[in-house]
Amino acid sequence: MLSSMQLPLSATEQIPTLNACVIPHALRHGAIHGALGSRAVGESMILIAPHNPIPLLNEVEGRKESFELTYLQEGPKDWHIKFTRTA
Repeated sequence: MLSSMQLPLSATEQIPTLNACVIPHALRHGAIHGALGSRAVGESMILIAPHNPIPLLNEVEGRKESFELTYLQEGPKDWHIKFTRTA
């Protein structure tokens, strides 16, 4: 289950960040799922994406783990999304 809220960037300085923009398109979703799978309950990661990753978010919603979703930046060049594992 995904939920959304806003968070100031200053609160995210110690959170690991994955820049999907530098990952080849064919590998991108697999790399992101691998990174999300490495998060323990309560841990977060920030994804930087070149667009609003709606298809990826639908895939994440289907995972057995649950993540809270926070948009930190919504375009115009990149989207920064914080994922926090909740279960």
